[in-house]
Amino acid sequence: EEIERETAYPDGKVEQVLKNGCHLVFFPNGTWKKVGSDGKTVTITFFNGDVKQIMPDQTVIYYYADAKTTHTTYSDGLEVLQFSNGQIEKHYPDGKKEITFPDQTIKNLFTDGQEESILPDGTIVRVQPDGSKTIEFNNGQRELHTSQFKRREYPDGSVKTVYMNGQQETKYGSGRVRVKDKDGNIIMDTKL
Repeated sequence: EEIERETAYPDGKVEQVLKNGCHLVFFPNGTWKKVGSDGKTVTITFFNGDVKQIMPDQTVIYYYADAKTTHTTYSDGLEVLQFSNGQIEKHYPDGKKEITFPDQTIKNLFTDGQEESILPDGTIVRVQPDGSKTIEFNNGQRELHTSQFKRREYPDGSVKTVYMNGQQETKYGSGRVRVKDKDGNIIMDTKL
C-alpha cells in the first residue's frame, strides 16, 4: 500500500497513514500495530511473535506464538482456547467449562462441581461432587461407583455389586440372587 503520510516521534515510534485509510505504528522494540480503515479493526504484532486482534464487534483474538495457542474472547464473555495439539476449551460466562480433547472426548465441568465426559465410543461418565461416579456404556450397561461399592447393571436386568469389603452380590434378571465372600466362596445362592 502507498504511504500518504509518515511521522517519526522522538521515542523512536514511527506512524504511517496509508492511502487506503489504514494506520500503521512501528515501535522501537519491534512491535507494530495496524488500525484498519474502519478504525475498529486493530492488529498488534508483538516482538515475540504474539498477535492480538480486536475485531469491530469487540471480539479479541490473541495468538501466543511460543505455545501455538489461540485465545478468543467474545463480547458476550465466552472464551475459547485452541491449543496446538487440537484441544479446545470453552469457558462460559456462567463458569461452565467444556473441553474437547484431541481424541474427541468432550468433558463438561459444571459450576456445582459435577463433571461429565462423553467418550468417542459414546460412553458417558458422570462424576458428582461427592466423588461418586456413573458410567453409561454404549452397550446398555451402566456402572455406579461410590465409596461403599461398585455396581454394574446389565440390559437383561442383572445387577452385580462388589462391596469395599470384597463381598460380591449378583442379582439376576430371573430373580436369582448369589452372594460370595471376599475370597469368592458362595455364601448364598437362591437358585430358582
